[in-house]
Parts: sequence; C-alpha cells; structure tokens
Amino acid sequence: MIQVLVVDDDFMVASIHARFVERTPGFAVAGTARTGAEALRLHADLSPDLLLLDVHLPDMSGLDVLQQLRAVGDAVGVVMVTAERDAEAVRTALHGGALQYLVKPFEYADFAARLQRVRELHETLAAGSPDQAAIDRAFGTPPAPAATLPKGLSAESAQLVAEALARGDELSAADCGELVGLSRVSARRYLEHFVDQGTATVRLNYGNAGRPERRYRSTS
Repeated sequence: MIQVLVVDDDFMVASIHARFVERTPGFAVAGTARTGAEALRLHADLSPDLLLLDVHLPDMSGLDVLQQLRAVGDAVGVVMVTAERDAEAVRTALHGGALQYLVKPFEYADFAARLQRVRELHETLAAGSPDQAAIDRAFGTPPAPAATLPKGLSAESAQLVAEALARGDELSAADCGELVGLSRVSARRYLEHFVDQGTATVRLNYGNAGRPERRYRSTS
C-alpha cells in the first residue's frame, strides 16, 4: 500500500481527499495535516510514500514545504492538489519534482488517474532496471512513432504523397503519381498505406464502364 499524507488547511476538503485516497486501490491515508509545519512534522514521524499538498496553507506555501523537503534530499512523492493556477507556481512545483499537479475542483476520476500514474511509477522503479518504454511511461512521455512503412516504401516519397493529400483534393492514384513523380502503381501503394493507418479514406468512383476508380482523401 502507498501511504499518503493529506495536506490541506480546509478540514472538509482534507476529509474529501482522504476519502478519495481510501477509495483508490493500492493507497491508504497515513495522516492529515492543516499547516506546512504540521506537514513537515508528520512527514518526519510517519514517513509516508506520497504527499497530497495544497499550495495555500496558513503558515507557509505548500511550495515552500516542497522546497524544504528537497533541500534536505528528501525524494518523497508529491502531488500538488490546489486551486492555484499561476504559471509560476506550476513551474516551481515542476522544478521541485512534483509528480502531478491537480487543480481544484476536480472529479474523483481525475484524482484517481493521477494516483494511478504514481502507482505505476512506484511499480516501475521497484522492478529494478526499467527499459526505455517503462521509463517513458513513468515520465508520461508518449512513445516514439514506430517506423511503420512497409518494405519498399521510402519516407521521402511517403512525405510527398502525404503533402499531396494534405491539399484537400480527392485524388486517384494516377493523379497522385503525376503530382509527386511516381508511377500510378507506386502512388497507390503509398495511398493504401495511409488508408490502413487511418490518415486517408478511399471511395470507389463508379464510371460508365470498367472497374471503379479508387479515389483518396486525407482524413485531417
């Protein structure tokens, strides 16, 4: 269980946050504090894994609490839970190593999503030496786009076809090939790839005779 110290000067708000913590699987309330000094004292006494920390406290800023913890090398997890939206406050929390910054008011689902990210971080680091994908998940970094071009297709030609589609016109493979300097067959391979990727759609255009013509359009 991840032990949580709830820090908020409003008794009712602290109670709600504590109930949210208890409602979230894998988390338990270690204690509650209403001032910065009390938060620092209870942190020293209880050694929680995580602080839910308001910015506006009666004796000092929650950001000061965060900075004092970091100044002595304390790496306890911190999630800022506050009504403060000032960019400087967000920047200070980020530089102080806060894991999340949640602005009041919020729904339980938003709260639980932040705690879920914290739990995933704990599990990642507890596993030993994480790979790059696990580290990216811990830091909230989206995965790098995979090189998904099928064999025989080049990134340069794919870019030209994508730019042709981006003009907004509906194109046949012959139209596209003429625009970008590819054969109709080659252009169609790129166009079909974009359809498979969901970045283009295809429509069958039935003429007076022969097979229907496939016409492509960007989905963006």
